[in-house]
Amino acid sequence: MQQRGVTVWFTGLSGAGKTTISRGVEKELRARGYSIEILDGDIVRTNLTKGLGFSKEDRDENIRRIGFVSHLLTRNGVIVLVSAISPYREMRREVRKRIGDFVEVFANAPLAVCEERDVKGLYKKARAGEIKQFTGIDDPYETPEDPEVNCHTDKESIDESVKKVLDYLASKGYIEMN
Repeated sequence: MQQRGVTVWFTGLSGAGKTTISRGVEKELRARGYSIEILDGDIVRTNLTKGLGFSKEDRDENIRRIGFVSHLLTRNGVIVLVSAISPYREMRREVRKRIGDFVEVFANAPLAVCEERDVKGLYKKARAGEIKQFTGIDDPYETPEDPEVNCHTDKESIDESVKKVLDYLASKGYIEMN
């Protein structure tokens, strides 16, 4: 199958549903025979960006590196699903410009909902002062101004959010819907 490369960049607070939606999209696209790569922020931080901290400079460098890998894969016809908080608009704009074929998906959930979902206990630790520079608590998250897909994960099912992403990709000719 000849496919067109694209980076689908899932951004949002920790616990907003980025990884969950991207895994749903991955499952659907793999079942249809598409070549997919997942770049999950947690996994990337233990491999590609190991040693980077959580200062603004280190967060920017983390996103630059993910963007570079995404660009290489995208230009070679791979559908890249990036799931990373990527808290700063300017860095998201920079990777969008570098990659070209770029779709921003906002996993949109209020902070209170993300804190309720806190499966890793990170918000609790941040609120207790055990984790510093935690996005949404003592470090900013700049919401996307005009994402291609806005998934309200506090109001939509996972399947509804996955369908929104797939429908958008189909509408732009990146995939075919059966």
